[in-house]
Amino acid sequence: MSNFWQSIGELIVDFGNWLWGMPLFLLLIGGGFWFLIYSGFVPFRYYGRALKSLKKKEDDAPGQISSFEALASAIASTVGMGNISGVAVALTMGGPGTIFWMWVSAIVGMATKFFEGSLTIMFKGKDSAGETQGGPMYMITKGLGPKWKPMAIFFSVFGLIGTLCLMQANQLTEAITTVVTTPMGIQNSFILRMSIGIAITLIVSVVVLGGIQRISKVSAKLVPTMVGMYFLLVGYIVITNFSVVPEVFASIFREAFQFKAGLGGLAGSAIVIGARRAAFVNEAGVGTASMMHGASKNTEPIREGLVAMIGPSIDSGLVCTLTALAILINGQYEVSQLQGIQMAMNSFEMSIPGLGHYLLLVMATIFAFSTMFSYSYYGVKCTNFLFGAKYAHYYNYFFLLMLVVGAVISLDVVVGVIDSAYALMAIPTMITLLILSPKVKKEMKIYFNKTE
Repeated sequence: MSNFWQSIGELIVDFGNWLWGMPLFLLLIGGGFWFLIYSGFVPFRYYGRALKSLKKKEDDAPGQISSFEALASAIASTVGMGNISGVAVALTMGGPGTIFWMWVSAIVGMATKFFEGSLTIMFKGKDSAGETQGGPMYMITKGLGPKWKPMAIFFSVFGLIGTLCLMQANQLTEAITTVVTTPMGIQNSFILRMSIGIAITLIVSVVVLGGIQRISKVSAKLVPTMVGMYFLLVGYIVITNFSVVPEVFASIFREAFQFKAGLGGLAGSAIVIGARRAAFVNEAGVGTASMMHGASKNTEPIREGLVAMIGPSIDSGLVCTLTALAILINGQYEVSQLQGIQMAMNSFEMSIPGLGHYLLLVMATIFAFSTMFSYSYYGVKCTNFLFGAKYAHYYNYFFLLMLVVGAVISLDVVVGVIDSAYALMAIPTMITLLILSPKVKKEMKIYFNKTE
């Protein structure tokens, strides 16, 4: 039986690698470059205005949360274990050069998120209970028309899988066993990992079962604090090891264009690995964040687009860079027996002996929980679209159950499942954004002429 499940796991990993070939790379990164140029380089020209837009409120507008709460919740979903273990996985697979391509993906991701945020306000829909909703499924059915509904269903089906927090549960469990239970002499067994998974599930359920208002309020308080704390922690590591920082950046640029064999040719290169991990981190083009921004009380599509584009600059641009610096400073990405968060744990412990792994455990716990809170909402939205508002809340119980599953399965399978689901969510989302992009361009002219 173990051989059977091992074969299934290998099949999932191979499928994920196959999906992330040249066509999807061109769709996500090529599409992102198109959005960047077509928008007139909006991330560079209007980033300051985007920050100012966070202060505006429209309490009487349709929706459930403010633009700031939507952004905080979207960032809470992206600033998670992917920013720690995902970066470690990228460095293991493609070397330091992957970080350069994560930066590139962050820039084009900002342009993609601008179009996502704008279109989700432009094409809001109503669920079976009459509640205003947003997201790719409504962009498709309202923006492209009812005949495109099968594509909206396709997105929602894979959204049910892609929004499961398998990575967060798996890597948080790994962090707890590495830092807490193993030093106590407790064997890292299936029962132990399942017990930790159950404990995680119980804690997450307190917020998740409270709905979007509770999720957004917790996220709005949690996100600024956790990003600030992480910045200070890695800032200390960088300052105390400043002599090697120039070589770290040199290695990032030097290896950015080096191709590695394996993983299906192009899929083994630093370019695709960086883009692949960036998609997991900032979710630009995947469609998840547009579901959160679709709940915003905002009647101005372009303003919501400006708010949405802030996300990739924080998760891929700032937080991932911090993790990469902490790992590369100590050369831990070259230690073959380390996987995911273990690599980051070793790096932090080497830089801050006796405290590093405990401090990272605290940060990893906050990151993981913040992501779980937001992801549950995305799954509920997909369930709502597929089966109706009456049954949407049942997804939360499936989501919570899968946290336990995520805690006990292997990291390779987790990465394969999420990568596959994200790829299949990105295809309908990017196609929709590309087709509807002229509508955003038209709205941009009206908005900026009015406000400048």
